[in-house]
Amino acid sequence: MSSVERTSEPQLLSSGNARDLIDSVEAFLFDCDGVIWKGEKLVDGVVDTLEMLRSKGKKLVFVTNNSSKSRRQYAKKFYSLGISVSEDEIFSSSFAAAMFLKVNNFSPEKKVYVIGEAGIMEELQLAGFTGLGGPEDAKKTADLYLDCAIEHDKSVGAVVVGIDRHINYYKLQYATLCIRENPGCLFIATNRDAVGHFTESQETPGAGCMVAAVGGSSEKEPILVGKPSTFMMDFLLKKFEFGCSKMCMVGDRLDTDILFGQSTGCKTLLVFSGVTTQSNLQDPSNHIQPDYYTGKVSDLLELSGS
Repeated sequence: MSSVERTSEPQLLSSGNARDLIDSVEAFLFDCDGVIWKGEKLVDGVVDTLEMLRSKGKKLVFVTNNSSKSRRQYAKKFYSLGISVSEDEIFSSSFAAAMFLKVNNFSPEKKVYVIGEAGIMEELQLAGFTGLGGPEDAKKTADLYLDCAIEHDKSVGAVVVGIDRHINYYKLQYATLCIRENPGCLFIATNRDAVGHFTESQETPGAGCMVAAVGGSSEKEPILVGKPSTFMMDFLLKKFEFGCSKMCMVGDRLDTDILFGQSTGCKTLLVFSGVTTQSNLQDPSNHIQPDYYTGKVSDLLELSGS
């Protein structure tokens, strides 16, 4: 095996390289579900680890694909779990969806239909857009056997699809009509995660299945704004004066977190406290390799001796 191939292999985080990793970067980007918490319970050692990194002057940013909450709601959740995080340190896919419309000069006179939860609706409102659907359509039904057509708003210029624990046939039909019948209507996906961690006990279906349903019926591919899309990184680079090589992405998913970090030139650290297991990482069919891997975030604290 050549030296090039060796250096591309992921390194187990150890007392020998943990301190070097910390010293080599100026910002740590953390995924949330499966990394900081699982459901409503913090992963062991997270608070002390984040405090250690802050004490060393490291910037902390929380980049989550979970669109169920807005940045304000996430800051509130962090606080309830004993962690002080400002809204400016949070980059959620709900925020990314609103910012995508903003930077692409989406007309505020047009409306946005949402398959998703309160987080997307709030971020759209803060960005100056009118959102339809979301939680308000949770109990609506589409009884197609009565041959009653669903009337949809012709001023809808974008459909945003994220995690929606109250998805129903009415929402799917409305979104499909907007995309297929409203000229130029955008189809935006907050993320395509297969599963997530709404509870500590087990994995739950992620936004990917909702996006796939709308993609199937509309026969369109969505515009992806969450990880592994590099869209959110544009905002991070504007916020900080240093480049991606001085950042480390810490996540529990290979196909979103680690791929996001790699595609933007960040160092990457995979943790096994969420979706990905060591056997997943070492599976011959897996071609996404992080720079480092370890059991959980607090290993940074314990192994560095800080």
